Amino acid sequence: MADTHHVLLISFTDPARCRAAFEEAADLPGLRQAAVLERSADGLLDVPDNHVRGAGVPTVGGGLVGGLLGLIGGPIGVLLGSAAGATLANAAENRQILEDGAGLIVLSSRVEDGTAMLVVDLHESSQEPADDLARRHGGTLQRLSAKELTAEVEAAERAAGKHEADDTGRA
Repeated sequence: MADTHHVLLISFTDPARCRAAFEEAADLPGLRQAAVLERSADGLLDVPDNHVRGAGVPTVGGGLVGGLLGLIGGPIGVLLGSAAGATLANAAENRQILEDGAGLIVLSSRVEDGTAMLVVDLHESSQEPADDLARRHGGTLQRLSAKELTAEVEAAERAAGKHEADDTGRA
């Protein structure tokens, strides 16, 4: 199987089993990020656990590159270059976090009261490790291509924008 970008939705009737699966998900090959979505019996949604592989690395890297480029300007150039590089890289990283949060919001509608869902974003070269993880913990696995989830998020954003425009009386 070729390397494929998937978002895995592993549903659990027992939130404790979902959290145990989350702990093991960090070791899945190709993992980009994982999060646990839990909905209480009262319908309240919680995200008790999440993991983003390499979080902060772009910000640190941007600061280092900016500092190296700033060497041309001397000590002040290093300081300003580091700050500018870290700021730009952090802005890009924050934008990605917002996009990922929108995906979790869209997926939250699939979590029924009193249940939990493990959401795993990864590049899979084989489906076996994730299938095995879901099976061992008693979860029901569904695969979405990253493109499918992106389309769902974009449709939700368009619908929200249209709803907001309708509420304000603008088109």
